[in-house]
Amino acid sequence: MTPAAADRVRRALASAGTVAAGRATEGLDALRVLRAAGVVTPIRPDKALGMALSLRYGLSLAAGYTASAARDGRRTALVDDEGSLTYVQVAARTDALAAAYSRRGIGSGTAVGLLARNGRGFIEPAVALAKVGADVVLLNTGMATPQLADVSVRERLAAAVADEELADLLPAGLERLPSAATSEDAIRPPTPPRAAGRLVLLTSGTTGTPKGAARSVSSAGPGIAMLEAIPYRAGEPMVIGSPLFHAWGLANLGLSMLLGSTVVLRRRFDPEQVLADIDVHRATVLAAVPVMLQRMLELPAQVRKRYDTSSLRAVAISGSALAPSLATRFMDAYGDVIYNLYGSTEVGFATVASPEDLRADPATAGRPLRGVTIRLVDSDGEPVAAGQSGRIFVGSDLAFEGYTGGEDKARLEGLVSSGDMGRFDEAGRLVVAGRDDDMIVSGGENVFPGEVEDLIARLDGVREVAVLGVPDERFGQRMAAFVVAGGDLDADAVRDHVKAHLASYKVPRDVIFLDELPRNATGKVVKRRLREEAS
Repeated sequence: MTPAAADRVRRALASAGTVAAGRATEGLDALRVLRAAGVVTPIRPDKALGMALSLRYGLSLAAGYTASAARDGRRTALVDDEGSLTYVQVAARTDALAAAYSRRGIGSGTAVGLLARNGRGFIEPAVALAKVGADVVLLNTGMATPQLADVSVRERLAAAVADEELADLLPAGLERLPSAATSEDAIRPPTPPRAAGRLVLLTSGTTGTPKGAARSVSSAGPGIAMLEAIPYRAGEPMVIGSPLFHAWGLANLGLSMLLGSTVVLRRRFDPEQVLADIDVHRATVLAAVPVMLQRMLELPAQVRKRYDTSSLRAVAISGSALAPSLATRFMDAYGDVIYNLYGSTEVGFATVASPEDLRADPATAGRPLRGVTIRLVDSDGEPVAAGQSGRIFVGSDLAFEGYTGGEDKARLEGLVSSGDMGRFDEAGRLVVAGRDDDMIVSGGENVFPGEVEDLIARLDGVREVAVLGVPDERFGQRMAAFVVAGGDLDADAVRDHVKAHLASYKVPRDVIFLDELPRNATGKVVKRRLREEAS
């Protein structure tokens, strides 16, 4: 071997050793996180074998419930409006339901829609469909029949499962599958599918038609990252208020299985019921969307005082922007418990703002999660200078595979656009300015609505506010503020308040008062309906 060749071998071996050491370190870090969360504990060999066998379903809901049934089957898996079920009961009921689906020809390569509110009517079909390897398209419960028909055609649905109250919304001709097993269905583990099915989530559709975003989970990394950033603990009850068809609700359901926790689910969100569930079940985590916190704070003080929420360790928030003033007011009322997660259906989860971050800057989106890469670039795709705003691109194991209709988000060297603009502050925290397509260009000036919304939200009497651009013949766009408020607040008072704190070009020309903001089932403001209101 020549000296040059020997040198190349030495460098290759050194490089391989470095990679191996790095992977070992990552593995030890992950083990540390899992131990801290109480996931890794001594376990009997028979239970360990049962958990290992769950992997025949891939990293799916089916695997999660099967593993939990093997580990601690008598523990309560869920509490809903119909009562409670243990992990063993969920495993048996979904085995029977999977057998029923298999007899109808549902299996690998079949796409099935799921239209259900939170509860066993969602969980059991989702788990059973995963057990037969079907692709599950999670349908938004706020959709109308025409939208469901469009999705049905685009996603090539062979059938659908729906709650009884929602079944009439399904388009004509689409086969309806049962949502629960009957006494005639055999209770035995189904034959493992030849390939794990995919979960297809739909984008929110607040500005247009919802798109399908396919995702196959191939790594436990995202779950470990969440456990590191937010104080979830094994075996402790959690209340999930977020819809399970949305990425945030689904993520927390997945974590509950990893943790062997009991989840409390209600078909419809009721702020007082949430407080009661936290009290009765001594829940340590509430997973919600920001508008739910607003509704809880709107309860009369004497109602809120009826319930003991001292068990709460974390109120984990995602799904839409958390107004800085709302974060502060909620923590003032319930303690420093908010963990605000930033991400999207397409990029997965990107950053988490801890209570300490939110106290330092209530507008922050927090710091990148373990395993996440974030790059800020200008319109040419070049990195922006420190402290400057740019388009946000994210890389992680949760990035989607592309829209099912064939379209895609902008990508940059393996990273996916979140669709937002943002900057990093001096502490390394991400600050999101707003959607890159929400920027209002009025008379040549660029305005992101977030800072205007937060300023108006601080006015006495204001419950909710949304600011956006509407067409204007003279300026191209003009700012319009849509306000839900009580008392004697009028449009001039809103404008004067903004003018006293911000540049004149950021003052809304239109101030429209509404009884409530139009929101979809995940709590996001439906902006196209507001634009219709202003036209």
